[in-house]
Amino acid sequence: MKRLIGTKQFYRSILMIAIPIIIQNAIMNFVNLLDNIMIGQVGTAQMSGVAITNQLMFVYNVTIFGAVSGAGIFGAQFFGSGNQEGLRNTFRFKILSCILVGIATIVLFGFGGDQLISFYLNENNDAASIRETLQFGRQYLNIMILGLIPFAISGAYSSTIRETGETVVPMISSISAVLTNFVFNYILIFGMFGAPKLGVQGAAIATVLSRFVELAVLLVWTHRNRERNQFIQKAYRSFRIPKELAGKIILKGTPLLVNEFLWAGGMAMMMQNYSVRGLDTVAAMNISNTVANVFNIVFLAMGNVIAIVVGQLLGAGKMKEAKQTAGKLIFMSVVMSTMMGLLMLLIAPFFPQIYNTTEEIRSLATKFIIVPAICMPMYAFMHASYFTLRSGGNTVITFLFDSAFVWVVSIPLAYVLSRYTVLNIVFVYLFCQLIEILKCILGYILVKKGVWLNNMVEQRIVETQS
Repeated sequence: MKRLIGTKQFYRSILMIAIPIIIQNAIMNFVNLLDNIMIGQVGTAQMSGVAITNQLMFVYNVTIFGAVSGAGIFGAQFFGSGNQEGLRNTFRFKILSCILVGIATIVLFGFGGDQLISFYLNENNDAASIRETLQFGRQYLNIMILGLIPFAISGAYSSTIRETGETVVPMISSISAVLTNFVFNYILIFGMFGAPKLGVQGAAIATVLSRFVELAVLLVWTHRNRERNQFIQKAYRSFRIPKELAGKIILKGTPLLVNEFLWAGGMAMMMQNYSVRGLDTVAAMNISNTVANVFNIVFLAMGNVIAIVVGQLLGAGKMKEAKQTAGKLIFMSVVMSTMMGLLMLLIAPFFPQIYNTTEEIRSLATKFIIVPAICMPMYAFMHASYFTLRSGGNTVITFLFDSAFVWVVSIPLAYVLSRYTVLNIVFVYLFCQLIEILKCILGYILVKKGVWLNNMVEQRIVETQS
């Protein structure tokens, strides 16, 4: 047990990195929660339409994360070794890959949006509800498309800045974005201060505006502090990336990109499986997921901390220290997340009462909230193990650990339980979460074996300096 507990200095240094990320995620998710409540006040059909569209947007957002993650592994290690040119090249790679993903998604959503939304609309629901939900979902998606490219570029900037150990500026950019989103949601959804009452379209406009604000903050700070951010110097003079580095990023990063896309797509498929039990399930799951996102902030932030801290130690060749640090961070994440789960249990009966919806949906949402609350320690261990394995570049292992598990185990289980059993949907959801205990066992074995202890930039440092 002693080896899992660090010194005061250790926790002080970790919290210096973690707290800005936690604050950033907390404010972002809390404001998103308020936004969701605002849409929930308009009506159930509007809330369901936005929830379905946001499930599609979630796939895109996570794919952008995957697009920067492969290069980010190298970026953290390059910075840890003092190689600014290597960091600059990883930034260029991110910009190009993120914009490419953004353009592809615009085409997909532009031409196939109706079909994607309809995938969640079960024929067992009445035709009027289906038409309404599809209409509101399409209205929301048409506007949200405008924010895809700004979000992609922000992803490249914020991830690179974090890899240098700077977590405050991305926090400020996100806070600026969510406050913009909140203010304009209030004005445009309800038609306040003389503005038109736009409902779901107003929510979409507010979100797009927030994307541009977030990007503006990142651009201004990064380019005004060129001495601090040496990677941005001459970054746009050429987009040529050394072939060897590009090849290695693609080799390591492609499994990550595919993994994040398939994982997010898997989560969308899980929701689709739950949705066959009716639109009430979609609405209740939306309420549950919204509050869960607020309480997930600790283990999500700790994943970023592991990627930064352990990645820098690996880049500096400090293998023993990296392994010890990873163990302490995993333990820290589980303990903190357990406390968050307990808090989530306490609010479960009360939060759904805020929504302007039926009592059946409120009751179902309460039960859905309880499930992730009791699973919180498991989520924390899985997430921390995933980022530990990923920090050393073992992207094939993380692919099998993450998205392959979802498609091979979780989705078939959800498909069978939702369609071919009479189990209550709450128990279907619970069993689909508990099956991930298998991932905890696998993660424990792989982390303990140390298969992730790799320095991927040492050879390139020699080549750059020679």
